[in-house]
Amino acid sequence: MDTFHLSNQYFKCHAVGFYHHVRSLLSQTLILPRASVFFYKQRDDGNEVTPDQRDGEDEVVSLTWVMETNGTRCGEQILNYGPAEKVLIGGALTLLTLSTICGNLLVVISVCFVKKLRQPSNYLIVSLAMADLSVALAVMPFVSITDLIGGQWIFGQFFCNVFIAMDVMCCTASIMTLCVISIDRYLGITKPLTYPVRQNGCCMAKMIVSVWLLAASITLPPLFGWAQNINDGSVCLISQDLGYTVYSTAVAFYIPMSVMLFMYYRIYRAAKLSAAKHTITGFPREGESGETASRRQRKNQSIFKREQKAAATLGIVVGAFTFCWLPFFLVSTARPFVCGVECSCVPLWLERTLLWLGYANCLINPFIYAFFNRDLRTTYSNLLRCRYRNINRKLSAVGMHEALKLVERPDNTSPLCGKK
Repeated sequence: MDTFHLSNQYFKCHAVGFYHHVRSLLSQTLILPRASVFFYKQRDDGNEVTPDQRDGEDEVVSLTWVMETNGTRCGEQILNYGPAEKVLIGGALTLLTLSTICGNLLVVISVCFVKKLRQPSNYLIVSLAMADLSVALAVMPFVSITDLIGGQWIFGQFFCNVFIAMDVMCCTASIMTLCVISIDRYLGITKPLTYPVRQNGCCMAKMIVSVWLLAASITLPPLFGWAQNINDGSVCLISQDLGYTVYSTAVAFYIPMSVMLFMYYRIYRAAKLSAAKHTITGFPREGESGETASRRQRKNQSIFKREQKAAATLGIVVGAFTFCWLPFFLVSTARPFVCGVECSCVPLWLERTLLWLGYANCLINPFIYAFFNRDLRTTYSNLLRCRYRNINRKLSAVGMHEALKLVERPDNTSPLCGKK
């Protein structure tokens, strides 16, 4: 019997050491809620003591944890920034927010006030800019304030739900609009004879409304009883319900990302095939006049350049989108499965870093499209230099040759919407 008691005491001692070692390792990677752990101690007479009678000797952890979280279900996580760090981080977040506002405002102003850009083919770009602008105006400032005061939510439970709804709605609309733009560009490349330069405005409007309605289908469930958001005092967190998490991340990110990657692959493949065809057909055919061969070659070059430009544009858009949003959604998807449905065990600094990386995509979008669109570049330049009167005249002169081509084009159908 003495040998049994000695073995039992030896096991308990090493179990306690193993527990503290594991918890020390976890605390370095995950911020765990503070917990009071039930222990028991083996008396010399073989009886066990209650948790209140433990004296700290030969303690063994029980399987029952009682969470001490100051009245909340989630452990309190605080971002401890010094004065210099607050100034640096606050300046960076303010610069990011203001740059996002200015960049997307330039897009909206350019399309609305410049005649050449005021066409249905740019409606999707305006919708994307409005979604990104909404993120910068209605979401980023509150996240900035929350981060600078340590990560604690101070705006109340009601506004927590409003804030989460705005965040999810605008970010989802931005992502889905990027997806629709990729489809639109793909159809424009693969169906050049039927792709209109001026698309049906009614159809574009329907597509935009559909995007925002689909974004609303992710936003509204927590407001109407399914998957309640978490708002316990200083914590404001989107619902961690497993079913809602899978649904929202799939519809808001994984499906659009898959579609965008597929569209980019198809456009890249079309551009590659066009390059091979351009090389083969570059030589005059038998019995073909020099003028006919030259005209055919110019046509092939035009198609090839358009496909190459579309592939480059969409490649950068997809690359920037994936780089900015993929880490955040990977963590968001795994979080409820790892941490449970009532709180987050992911370090707050990591969550905030990945969130701001996603928000940075709202800043990148207008500059990507401006870089590859000569008309937008010209408009940006004139607006920033306050040359408002000459914008339409310059764009008309630059695009006169293209405009004449469009007038001669007999077909004016849209691959997405059909004939006008």
